[in-house]
Amino acid sequence: MNRPTGRSVRSAAEPGPGLAGEDTAGADYAARLQRLETARWKRILDVQAPYRWNIRRLNLGRVLEIGCGIGRNLGHLDGNGIGVDHNADSIAIAQARGLAAFTVADFHASKHAAPAAFDSLLLAHVIEHVGEQQALDIVREYLDYLRPGGRVVFICPQEKGYTTDPTHIRFCGFPELRALAEGLGLGLRRQYSFPLPRIAGRVFPYNEFVVVAAKQ
Repeated sequence: MNRPTGRSVRSAAEPGPGLAGEDTAGADYAARLQRLETARWKRILDVQAPYRWNIRRLNLGRVLEIGCGIGRNLGHLDGNGIGVDHNADSIAIAQARGLAAFTVADFHASKHAAPAAFDSLLLAHVIEHVGEQQALDIVREYLDYLRPGGRVVFICPQEKGYTTDPTHIRFCGFPELRALAEGLGLGLRRQYSFPLPRIAGRVFPYNEFVVVAAKQ
């Protein structure tokens, strides 16, 4: 979520050049996530405290986190989550932390890939990395693992946060996330700006859109 050095960033209105999220694969991206997350000032201030609280207050039950990266949110879930990610290097870091995380192929081959096995799906800072059709395809790939009535939680950066990462290719606000939920046949349950009111998203890079939908 921090501004990378030595690379250009784009405005929230400017789409990226790719549609498949290729830039989030590989060792370099995993190393970047680890470097940003373990910055000394972030550990001293515990900047994740409000985001940890936000995830936990949703009472998501057993969670499948799609696009779990190196496992930040899995840690917030305090043992109640399973993670899956296309980046094998990120998964290796998450596993080294003692988290239950799998590559896509390994997850589908695991005992966890059972119908209705999860109470919630979580996609945090994932949808802005892919095109609209790919976003639909990604969620559909895992919907059978969500129980009827289970929730799908989408979290995306607001304007300032969107500009801080050159691997973001499509700005997704409330309208885009609602459309995604509708396209998946999900019912909208809640949407809100976190941790500050919506207006702060233009200047505060860590403000997020949160949309909660439910499987019908």
